[in-house]
Amino acid sequence: MYEEPYRWIEAVANRRQYLDDQFIQGNPLVGVSFAQGILLLTFNRGTEKIYEIYDRIALGGMGHPADLEKLRYTLLDMAHVEGFQRSPADVTASRLMKNGLAPVIKQAFEEIFKAPYIAKILLAEVGITQDRDRLFTINYDGMFEEQREFGLLAASSSIRGQLAEEWKTHGSLSSLQSALEVSLRLWGLASLLQSSTLSTDKEDKDEEGTTPSSITSVSTIPDVEAIASRIRDTLSKETLECVMLDRESGKMETYRALSQAELQPLIPSVFQPAT
Repeated sequence: MYEEPYRWIEAVANRRQYLDDQFIQGNPLVGVSFAQGILLLTFNRGTEKIYEIYDRIALGGMGHPADLEKLRYTLLDMAHVEGFQRSPADVTASRLMKNGLAPVIKQAFEEIFKAPYIAKILLAEVGITQDRDRLFTINYDGMFEEQREFGLLAASSSIRGQLAEEWKTHGSLSSLQSALEVSLRLWGLASLLQSSTLSTDKEDKDEEGTTPSSITSVSTIPDVEAIASRIRDTLSKETLECVMLDRESGKMETYRALSQAELQPLIPSVFQPAT
């Protein structure tokens, strides 16, 4: 009887290690607030990762497509019920996160005899003014954070911390083009840090013959050319996916997916693949 709590703690630790490994090769997702609204950016290999949830709210995801879809529909149902029973103004990212996503994800993670969600989610809500923008990120264990200017989904908390410090070096973003350029740089940095983590963990495993106990923190920040090279390489192989929540649209619905034709002239030449 006395061993049961320890077995549960050990099982949760093993589950955490397993889930961490699932995200190392995933595509990071970046969300930034700027003068016109909020930009969400990632790359996909055929399956979209950014969706509209409600008039001012969008969801970006990282993880297993089936789990992301299930959680997306959970949020859609909750949002429309809230909007119908109360009012559209009562449908906020904060309520959806705290009353909808967080309890569901936490319960799935802690019930060790059931499969957890292989998913990390970013919820973005555009405000009437930029200071009212909100970006919520939630981990696979139900822990969530609220930010006003920047949000990131990545393989580990150490990478998120490094990207948060990098974000602080940028000033306020006044245009869609500046938001796109900064988001691409942050995505490239996150992607390289994840690759470095994967390489380090593989070396440790080869040397010791065991799986590392946790994701390794990478302290070396890649240089500008390495970041640009990663972006060029990814643009040539995968689809750039960008969505804007446009506070200046003049409509109740602010969600707008940016087409490839619209994105192409906004991408800096240093990131353009060689033709």
